[in-house]
Amino acid sequence: MILRLSTPAARGSLILVGIAVTAVFSYSGVRNALAVHYAGWNSLEGFERATRLEPADARNWYLLGRFWQYNLEDPDSKKAILAYQKSLSLDSHSADAWSDLAMAYESENNFAAAVDAFQRAQRAYPLSPEVAWRYGNFLLRRGDADAAFAEIKRSVQVDPKRGAAAFSLCLRVNPDVNEVLDRALPASPNAYLSILAALAEQQQTEQAMIVWHRLVRLHPHLVLGDSSAFVEALIHKLQADAALRVWNETLVLAGLARPADPPGSLVWDGGFESDVVNSGFAWRYPRDAGGVQIGIDSEEKHTGKRSLRLAFNGLSNVDFHDVCQYVAVRPATAYQFAAWVQTRSLSTDQGVRFGLYSVGESTHSVAWTDDVRGTQPWSRIQLNWTAATDTRELFICASRLRSAQFDSKIHGLAWIDDVSLTPVSAPSSRQ
Repeated sequence: MILRLSTPAARGSLILVGIAVTAVFSYSGVRNALAVHYAGWNSLEGFERATRLEPADARNWYLLGRFWQYNLEDPDSKKAILAYQKSLSLDSHSADAWSDLAMAYESENNFAAAVDAFQRAQRAYPLSPEVAWRYGNFLLRRGDADAAFAEIKRSVQVDPKRGAAAFSLCLRVNPDVNEVLDRALPASPNAYLSILAALAEQQQTEQAMIVWHRLVRLHPHLVLGDSSAFVEALIHKLQADAALRVWNETLVLAGLARPADPPGSLVWDGGFESDVVNSGFAWRYPRDAGGVQIGIDSEEKHTGKRSLRLAFNGLSNVDFHDVCQYVAVRPATAYQFAAWVQTRSLSTDQGVRFGLYSVGESTHSVAWTDDVRGTQPWSRIQLNWTAATDTRELFICASRLRSAQFDSKIHGLAWIDDVSLTPVSAPSSRQ
């Protein structure tokens, strides 16, 4: 239906009404914009102006309450409570307002009101990890560990990144790692990974191993980076056997197969056939080592499909020890190390060799192979080496020692392939 206005007066009246309505909405919009502006001052004056301009806006009262509760210079929890109550009278579904009101009640030692406010916050937003987290912390402060752990567990279930903080917090209340994991943490891969990262950084490898075993039982899909910090912490603490076990389990969970190394060899991917590098027990090397370009070569190889190529640019007397791998070994055990090296126009009196660095509680030594220089076809270099009685880790590095001669700037190419470390005797019966 089309409304037809028969007289000019009627049409004029309608226009006046439209202008009035527009003016009202324009004023309301300006007032709202001013309130937002003043609230943005983040000051008492600004929040109070906002509440005067828009007294029906629950958020303005909520922000005023937070100011009174959390400002460092002149906090006033009683005024905060009044502001929160006003906010909630306008919007009773704000979990944030209920949660902050609960904290304000706690500061006034009104614990029954605090519990009621927390429970109202949860009814307003049942899946809020923040509300559950704050409620759990409140219950811990009240000494109710069982209820607190349940709330913290609920929080981490929704937000697994809280796992490390939850674990650390609850461990202060109950030092039993397994109990904390059972009662306060969900069986969540992401939560466990969060805890592992924190424990690895703190070098807490015993606690981390408990968490790792639980993670493995969940059979999650992992990437190597998920356990790399933990493996590094174990290596750093000379727990090579445990580090190797975690590394191998990570490979399985990541769906990565071990390359076809010689039977019995402890070197991982001695033929450089894998793209797994710079992690755990894999090869570690940069692409550019300052005068040496390092990369994979599929044209030149001793066996398999690839080798590692080193290109020396001839600009410096390089002291090179940048292609390395950790190997877990047994104390008092004899091994044979071997590698194949090919060179082309590799200058100076110092060529490419390998260094075997013993890492033990009191033993730190290095054994060197012969070097290969000039232009040589694929040549096998080897070294018989025996681990000391306290050595459980070996650090193997492809190296070039600094030359003492005048013509010392090395240039040319070298290729490395089929690196192996094989035991030739069992550990001594005394070990």
